[in-house]
Amino acid sequence: MTLICGAGAFGTALAVALAQRGPVTLWARDAAHAGEMCARRENIRRLPGIVLPARVTVISGALPEGDDPCLLAMPMQTLGGFLAAHRAALARPLVACCKGMDLATGLGPTALIAEHVRAATPAILTGPSFAADIARGLPTALTLACADAQTGRALQEALTTPTLRLYRSTDPVGAELGGALKNVIAIACGAVMGARLGESARAALMTRGFAEMNRLAHALGARPETLVGLSGLGDLALTCTSAQSRNYRYGQSLGESAPFDPAITVEGAATARAALTRARASGLDLPVTAAVAALVAGELRVSDAMDMLLSRPLKEE
Repeated sequence: MTLICGAGAFGTALAVALAQRGPVTLWARDAAHAGEMCARRENIRRLPGIVLPARVTVISGALPEGDDPCLLAMPMQTLGGFLAAHRAALARPLVACCKGMDLATGLGPTALIAEHVRAATPAILTGPSFAADIARGLPTALTLACADAQTGRALQEALTTPTLRLYRSTDPVGAELGGALKNVIAIACGAVMGARLGESARAALMTRGFAEMNRLAHALGARPETLVGLSGLGDLALTCTSAQSRNYRYGQSLGESAPFDPAITVEGAATARAALTRARASGLDLPVTAAVAALVAGELRVSDAMDMLLSRPLKEE
């Protein structure tokens, strides 16, 4: 039985998809939310219109113990606290399904898992995907990255469905950095479009942002080929061009000087700050990331950020 911790949109979508393979237990942090989902057979708060299959059991409270895979589908900034609180029940293959860098430590999801649950085998599931597409059974391809090749193969077999195709990698550092850093660039692209600066400016930001993603990822130990795969370039292309992306929509709100719902998780906001800290420690210059961090902090307007980027010294590509 697969255990999914986190009953947000993505966790719910994975539960719906994986129910094709067998029983799924979906753990919700909030007992009232779990009760509501059990009664309605729908996650009306996060993924309305999708019926939960009979094979999906929704619970809250204590986590069931076992050695089956556990998918961690929760916001990156809550992952460390969850692992610390539940480590006794998590000595099993743990698959992070969140994208970001922990603001307190600068670590990615698999490093955070290794730090908190030493008996676990960490992996990450990431790539270009929207929860609604997965839940509706639309074709989706993701990266499943695990440093242990044997565990990675087993997870790939266990979590692949007829419409959810997983490609295996042994580079979790590269996979998680691709998923984290593309959110920062998505905020920048949303801001450009919100400020009506044009498609050409967005294309330029995507390209220069991808160069920054590669520089930082390589400095932190990622393999070069990983960032040109689904978890890097693929996810960047999706997130920087679709209003379904929360990070893109958040950037749009910055560009339009419009309010944004604070209850919506925007992983790229914290990741921009964490990535900038790691970059400076490595002696790297990441101007797009720095501009996004300043925008998020309210220290810079979009027009000023573009002026700053366009006035940088001319150089070779």
